[in-house]
Amino acid sequence: MRRGVRVFLSQLALLSAVMVIVFSFSSEVAGETPPDGDAILRKIGKRYAAANVLSARFRQDVPLQNLGIVRKASGKVYFGRPMKMRWDYDAPENQLFLADGEFFYFRPAGSTEVIRRKIDEKSIGGRIPLLLLFGKGDISSMFQVEEAIPRKDGPWVILRLVPKGEGAPEIRRVDLLVNTRDDLIIEVHLFDRLGGENHLYLSDIRFDDVLPSDIFRFKNPSGIPVVDG
Repeated sequence: MRRGVRVFLSQLALLSAVMVIVFSFSSEVAGETPPDGDAILRKIGKRYAAANVLSARFRQDVPLQNLGIVRKASGKVYFGRPMKMRWDYDAPENQLFLADGEFFYFRPAGSTEVIRRKIDEKSIGGRIPLLLLFGKGDISSMFQVEEAIPRKDGPWVILRLVPKGEGAPEIRRVDLLVNTRDDLIIEVHLFDRLGGENHLYLSDIRFDDVLPSDIFRFKNPSGIPVVDG
């Protein structure tokens, strides 16, 4: 498998998992969760379920434990219903990851081709049920609140989520940092079962902004080859 495809699959699994956490709330949260955590998740769920579009600035830290370094990135992200997202990376290099409702597109930094994959469960290895992506499902069917940890330095609570059954077998734990004053998720920390970590920090979060009609449409003005990966 060529390097571009390996990068694409890695990014696809990672960003899809983030999408499950950030934009897969329903207005009701079921399941046996600690009372405080349940109440907080329910309030967040109602706010996110009412949105059709979400945009934010993001900063991403991915520790590469074997190398002893942290891979850092930043940019702007957009989520839409159904099955749409766009990650515009502006640091350390410009690159794009886009889902238009039918295909995933990814152009690694410096690549001479765009990699495309059909959106279906096979595209993400079946590890995250497709119906829970892009706001089409209920996060509480995959995760339960194990602990709600208040922070002493402000109106923030850490919600520690763990998978239910086999709904997300690759994920060991997810920590959400929630601003309880405005019911916003401002940090997402993913820990997988192989020891990997992904830390996402969100700012300037906006709901239902008026966006360009083609923001989730793949455009290739430079004529770079699009290959199925």
